[in-house]
Amino acid sequence: MSENYLSIRDLVVEYSSGGEIVQAVNGVDLDLKKGETIGLVGETGAGKSTIAKAILRILQSPPATIKQGEIELDGSNLLKLSEKEMQKIRGNKIAMIFQDPMTALNPTMTVGEQINEVVLQHNNISRDEAAKRTIEMLEMVGISSLRFNDYPHQFSGGMKQRVVIAMALACNPELLLADEPTTALDVTIQAQVLEMIKALKDKFNTSMILITHDLGVVAETCDKVAVIYAGEIVESGTKEHIFRNPLHPYTLGLFGSLPKLDDDSKRLSPIKGLPPDPTHLPEGCKFCPRCPMAEACTKSKESPEMVEVEAGHFVRCHEIRKEG
Repeated sequence: MSENYLSIRDLVVEYSSGGEIVQAVNGVDLDLKKGETIGLVGETGAGKSTIAKAILRILQSPPATIKQGEIELDGSNLLKLSEKEMQKIRGNKIAMIFQDPMTALNPTMTVGEQINEVVLQHNNISRDEAAKRTIEMLEMVGISSLRFNDYPHQFSGGMKQRVVIAMALACNPELLLADEPTTALDVTIQAQVLEMIKALKDKFNTSMILITHDLGVVAETCDKVAVIYAGEIVESGTKEHIFRNPLHPYTLGLFGSLPKLDDDSKRLSPIKGLPPDPTHLPEGCKFCPRCPMAEACTKSKESPEMVEVEAGHFVRCHEIRKEG
């Protein structure tokens, strides 16, 4: 058996929109061991959430289609399972913390009922035992059991996010997909929620894919990082690889867009231009039109291959291949 708990190979996802094809995910490979956390980093529209939804197989079809690839979880290819088999896995083996807690919760049901429903769906236990488990989960995320019968509108944004986390962790999932779990929260609550996710993940030895724009969150939470641009992983490695030795021009651009306390520069160095139109992606290197080092890729219509620059550190760039 592979030592990887999750293994994704050559994943391609497309959306059909207005007669055009949106190339959302283009040949993604990803590996995750038990208990590890990998951060997916990139601009809006890079394909991060699509990868997570493809793993859980909750992409709406149409317009979405998984054109090719394998998603292997604990030795089983999820793309070959029936919908009935997937229902047993969702919420049980794999759970997802959705980006917006406002829309992730049902406004017509109490928070207790919603967590209860997940527990009953995946465990052969009585309603009383399920209610006890729900109360334990609420208290674990810092919400009093007295609020079991409260509705989502009675909670603040941070408290709603805690409820969503409690729901995701109610059945001790082995893989947690966290889609920008702190985006809508203020900095103080963000730190509390991240600390709580980390503690619960360590307690249950849960593997996690964390989708975020925030490199600070990645530094605090992740073991590995995959930088995504236009549906491709352009650089991947351990957290130390990416933070100490970033090599892809896009990764360098992301770090250049961050303010630094020890830098006297008066202006940041943002990445010029905009992400490409996913219905008409550039030939060859997708980052070429925005790249400050585009000399090699402008002469090549071939898409650059992933190159291992050091053990476990991969980069997709014509310039890197040229240097190697």
